[in-house]
Amino acid sequence: MHLTPLPSLPAVSYVMPVLNEEEHLETAVRTILGQQYKGEKEIVLALGPSTDRSTEIADRLAAADPRVRLVANPGRDIPIGLNLAIAASRFPVVVRVDAHSELVPEYTSAGIAALRREGAANVGGVMQAAGRTTVQRAIAAGYNSPYGLGGGAYHGDGTPGPAESAYLGIFRREAIEAVGGYDPGIRRGEDWELNLRIRMAGGIVWFDPSLRVTYWPRASLQDLSRQFFATGAWRAVLVRRHPRAHPWRFFAPGALVLGLTTSLVVLALQCVGLVPWAWWSVVHALPLAYAGAVAFATTRLPALHGVRERLVGAAVLVTMHVSWGVGFLAGIAGGASRTVDRSRAR
Repeated sequence: MHLTPLPSLPAVSYVMPVLNEEEHLETAVRTILGQQYKGEKEIVLALGPSTDRSTEIADRLAAADPRVRLVANPGRDIPIGLNLAIAASRFPVVVRVDAHSELVPEYTSAGIAALRREGAANVGGVMQAAGRTTVQRAIAAGYNSPYGLGGGAYHGDGTPGPAESAYLGIFRREAIEAVGGYDPGIRRGEDWELNLRIRMAGGIVWFDPSLRVTYWPRASLQDLSRQFFATGAWRAVLVRRHPRAHPWRFFAPGALVLGLTTSLVVLALQCVGLVPWAWWSVVHALPLAYAGAVAFATTRLPALHGVRERLVGAAVLVTMHVSWGVGFLAGIAGGASRTVDRSRAR
């Protein structure tokens, strides 16, 4: 992938899909406008059909600052909204931002420096999940832990270097256009899929841990379960499409769910006398080992304190693993065309 040299202060387009984000939207936009970057900036918000005050807040922000522009995303899907925002934007560097995220002040300048230094097509940094309530703090701890999301580089400090994907992303527009933008048919995992095509085209995706983004996750176990089921289902679609491009960790939750289900079925048959207790009981080793692993993992979540918070943390980890695994198996079996993440719906 051939990329032209960047000027010293390239103008930057920030693109943000928005759906039911009244709690976070204004702060997210303010952190963009407050970036310590002297180049020209614009923000394009792709507005989905929110049922809260998100559209009203977006209208007010656009009226107050000409750098904020709006496009409609009536279909609500994230990749379609991102493509619409990118098409409406103008500048050579495109920064994806989520409405429930907050950029550190030096994010843009550090990211552009990394683009130039590494000759990269995309640069991403660390997602630092945060929470306000006990449950949201526990969910954030799960996000920040390798025991929750399997150790992707952008969920921890890591070391700078080439990466398979990037959280959000600071892109060269040339790179996005060269591979045709986000795939509108991929409703979850669209970042990974886009970065895969960039890498296949010869572009560099670079991880820089100095780039920090605060992320506010879902605040309930029910919403977390909905989100992770959809994520697992769409990851299965990507596995079916690119079977050799995925590390082993993406298969672990599905294998876990199969093992737990087998144990439950065998236990039920044992209880009614249809299966002997003898050597069949070996299948119960997996749930016992998993329970022990979850108990150990909760002790490694430093943000949680006391028995109650650690019990909530254990529930978060199980919800993440099982919901993702069930979604993955459903996606492997039948695809994910009807699966939509409704966890931010009202």
